[in-house]
Amino acid sequence: MPGDWLGMMGGGQLGRMFCHAAQSMGYKVAVLDPDEQSPAGSVAELHIRAAYEDQDGLARLAARCKAITTEFENVPAQSLRILAQRSRVCPSGDAVAVVQDRIQEKAFIDKTGVPVAPYAAIHAGADIAAAPDALFPGILKAARLGYDGKGQARVQTREQALAAFEDFKQAPCVLEAMLPLASEISIVLARAADGQCVLYPPARNEHRGGILAVSTVDQALVPDALARQAADAAVAIAGALDYVGVLCVEFFILQDGRLVANEIAPRPHNSGHYTMDACVSSQFEQQVRAMAGLPLGSTRCMNPVVMLNILGDVWFDPDSGARREPDWRGVLAVPGARLHLYGKAQARRGRKMGHINVLGATLEEARAAAARAARALGIEFQA
Repeated sequence: MPGDWLGMMGGGQLGRMFCHAAQSMGYKVAVLDPDEQSPAGSVAELHIRAAYEDQDGLARLAARCKAITTEFENVPAQSLRILAQRSRVCPSGDAVAVVQDRIQEKAFIDKTGVPVAPYAAIHAGADIAAAPDALFPGILKAARLGYDGKGQARVQTREQALAAFEDFKQAPCVLEAMLPLASEISIVLARAADGQCVLYPPARNEHRGGILAVSTVDQALVPDALARQAADAAVAIAGALDYVGVLCVEFFILQDGRLVANEIAPRPHNSGHYTMDACVSSQFEQQVRAMAGLPLGSTRCMNPVVMLNILGDVWFDPDSGARREPDWRGVLAVPGARLHLYGKAQARRGRKMGHINVLGATLEEARAAAARAARALGIEFQA
């Protein structure tokens, strides 16, 4: 109940936004993260500065918190299993383990009957030599620890795939066919311990350099039939994982109209940040509700919304490269713009530093306002 302690494995911006949601509902939060300046640790009531495998740190977290969750998928699954011996942990270590490895993840999604892109597991150079011709051109993705386009290489030929495999130090990979994409969408859902699911409207996503740049949400953007198909697929995946908590499934919409699952995120997702201002209950509030065993909240989206990611690049002049302070005044002068900064001490190019949710009475109004906010920061955006 509110007043109790909730635990968070990981101290990044997702953990920080979880802390804010939990605290607004009356909870206290303990964060386990090794970084002394972690965004979540700086706002939590307790920051346990320890490695994710540290037994003493895990014991302190479990002793303090009745329920524990994670803010990123690369926390050791075994640490979650250890915590589950003393506290309620959701999602479970077993569920997180599936999505920590792209090979397991692809096979798991395929087994649920949800379509995935043609792929091959790559454990050695011989697997590339034996891969079907249909996988070229393709994308070679490291099976573990990849995010925001890191650990990925586009390859046109087997020779390029072999070279990329060497660059990845021959770590296990997935070779995935490059498909003719029309657009990308994601579904964020929350699932309770009794299997109840609530789903947010699909977000249409735009990536630049492998990093999410823009998410747009409006009923007119995704045809109803595709939205239902994506929702059904996400629910099936969550059910097969016996998942409890907030989960995101990313999908490709192909040029022929087919829907293909890309990957699973066992946590709140960047493309779900729009829920913080546009929906009755945010994805972070749902994370609190699910782990605490409370009723799930409404996912109703009240306005069309555009989410703009803010990367560290906006702190640098595009011509001279000199460091500058972004034009926050210009952003906040835009009607309907809500600024969220993550409290990170150092801005670096390509680093996620915050986001802006821009709401409008219509999609056109939201896009026009988002274009103004983007111009103020020098972010690429087409209304």
